[in-house]
Amino acid sequence: MAQVREIWRHPIKSHGRERVEQVTLTEGAALPWDRRWAVAHDQSRFDPELPGWQPCREFTRCAQSAALQAIQTQTDEADGRLTLTHPDRPALSIDPDDPADALRFIDWARPLSNPDRALPARLVRAPDVAMTDSDYPSISLINMASHAAVEAQLGHAISPLRWRGNILFDGFAPWAEMSWPGKRLRLGAVEIEVVEPIRRCMATTANPETGVRDADTLKALNDGFGHQDCGVYARVIRGGPLAQGDEIEVLN
Repeated sequence: MAQVREIWRHPIKSHGRERVEQVTLTEGAALPWDRRWAVAHDQSRFDPELPGWQPCREFTRCAQSAALQAIQTQTDEADGRLTLTHPDRPALSIDPDDPADALRFIDWARPLSNPDRALPARLVRAPDVAMTDSDYPSISLINMASHAAVEAQLGHAISPLRWRGNILFDGFAPWAEMSWPGKRLRLGAVEIEVVEPIRRCMATTANPETGVRDADTLKALNDGFGHQDCGVYARVIRGGPLAQGDEIEVLN
């Protein structure tokens, strides 16, 4: 049986991950609390007076700063506070919407950022807009069989958290998801429409436990499978509750 194995969200884009057992998805929206904030770098054109979705190049990301991959997050949804941890930094608890806390976060994150790239400058948010890499509100799905195929190509195990997906799932053949764009899937009570595969970048070469680049995932994808994709983006077309263990069915 194909089913949801794990659900993950990333409250600050490229700066931390958090596993949740269940969520409630809304039609036309990203996963709740996922990419709710982002870190604009010192050359970013993000306009706080006219906040809206911006492409990933406007933000500090794991692709340029591998150490960011090792940040973990815990969210207190009741008061909107995030607690961030990293093996090389002290734990930090912040309200990202509080200007003073936002500055504390930038100071905390700066040592984890590549000094040869644009540096973190501002913690930003656009109301009701998730800063997903897609220019539409998306959720990302990772087929664990495809992940295992990449591991086999590499010759060793790697964490699936490198892909920074929202939903990890079991029960389908490797790369089955590559035929899904345009198709609808049912996940528990939720329905989604798969839009496109996810083309991967240097972020996936970094170990999510250490933040060190230690696996050439891009070479493994290109040499082993003739593409640089892993996972798919989808839109929510019917909202509802979603939990670990929910069954997945391809509808068309």
